[in-house]
Amino acid sequence: MRTHSPLDADLWLHNIFATKQVQQGGVIRRKARDVERFCGMQAFMSEIHRRGFQVVQNGGQFIIFCNNEPIRILT
Repeated sequence: MRTHSPLDADLWLHNIFATKQVQQGGVIRRKARDVERFCGMQAFMSEIHRRGFQVVQNGGQFIIFCNNEPIRILT
């Protein structure tokens, strides 16, 4: 469910994935509620898949791995 946002969904996604950290294959995080509010889960996941990235959720945060390296959970 996407709520009203003053930002265009495509612009919001572009701004996330235009950061230096993303370009360097790093890790970024975003609040889950912001994803829903600004672009919606379907558009967000489509962009993640299109780029070959991986994402995990913990609590109210999405952690986005801006590369296709394996993820290991160390507990």
